[in-house]
Amino acid sequence: MGLLSSLVFPALGFSDLLVFVAPLWIAVAAGVLVGWFWRPKWAYLDTKPLSDSSPKFFKLPTSILKTSSHSLSSPQADEKEKSGFVTDDDFRHLWKLVEVKDGGPAWIQMMDRSTPTFSYQAWRRDPENGPPQYRSRTVFEDATPEMVRDFFWDDEFRSKWDDMLLYSSTLERCKSTGTMVVQWVRKFPFFCSDREYIIGRRIWDAGRVFYCVTKGVQYPSVPRQNKPRRVDLYYSSWCIRAVESKRGDGEMTSCEVLLFHHEDMGIPWEIAKLGVRQGMWGAVKKIEPGLRAYQRAKAAGAGLSPSAIMAHINTKVSAEEFMNERDSIAEVTGEKPTGKNIPKILVVGGAIALACTLDKGLLTKAVIFGVARRFARMGKRM
Repeated sequence: MGLLSSLVFPALGFSDLLVFVAPLWIAVAAGVLVGWFWRPKWAYLDTKPLSDSSPKFFKLPTSILKTSSHSLSSPQADEKEKSGFVTDDDFRHLWKLVEVKDGGPAWIQMMDRSTPTFSYQAWRRDPENGPPQYRSRTVFEDATPEMVRDFFWDDEFRSKWDDMLLYSSTLERCKSTGTMVVQWVRKFPFFCSDREYIIGRRIWDAGRVFYCVTKGVQYPSVPRQNKPRRVDLYYSSWCIRAVESKRGDGEMTSCEVLLFHHEDMGIPWEIAKLGVRQGMWGAVKKIEPGLRAYQRAKAAGAGLSPSAIMAHINTKVSAEEFMNERDSIAEVTGEKPTGKNIPKILVVGGAIALACTLDKGLLTKAVIFGVARRFARMGKRM
């Protein structure tokens, strides 16, 4: 979880950094000029200047920037759990992704790399609406599905190998289904503010095949703040299962992880795609040393952390029976908007008006203008 966030902004050289920053500043300059010379009068209504008394996100001292957790067991928390942060529909969607039955666009391969102890393949696709989606297949030699499941779920240990994780906290947990709600704050480079994630997660066990769903959820108990910026659209889920070792001995001693990830971090998608291409392999290589350190710690007798204990509470399911039962229920689908015949002036004009009324920073305005240009070009081609 969070792997593609790490990939978007790896360690970059000066020339790579210019490739990121130059388009942003060009868009920012255009947004500033247009916003300065053309701002409608109604944009000034109901705007209040920020003051020192405005609520700010917590500023944690260095000594507290460690994983913390707490459990809510109040009736209100139980009622929230009944409503379901992560449901069977999420399991159904992940199963379709794994089986390539989700009906989405075709996947385009981006990478195929390996070392003696693990291999990695990655694909990308661009849906009509929404950020780029990524699919990866990682195979770790000499690892069990249970160990890899615990490793990815263990927020307390993650800080030892994921240097982008600044803070993590367990907001809520259900000891019957294993559902958790966690809060993450992740570090981003100097030209972007840090990002906050409120993530719901849950695991289904289909006979040692683990379907691990993590996604962004709404959680009003944690107020939204200006900084770090909250990422609402977030999906990072994987299927973990045993596979045959590449040594060719017929033993199922390797572990395969199929990851599906997409998120909207509030930056232009083309720049995010460039960051992924540039830093994918460098970021992926950091995962295996973390897993091996985790294996050694467990072999030496280290106990399970609170979050790793929750990884052992799974919903038992027979995937085939579950899908057959659900397929018997008719699904109602609506027509998708085509987006055709949208005049370019309306698209760009609407973006200008929206950018001028949002006091969310220049980067937000730059993203709005960039998306508007892209939709205008799409409408032109249609």
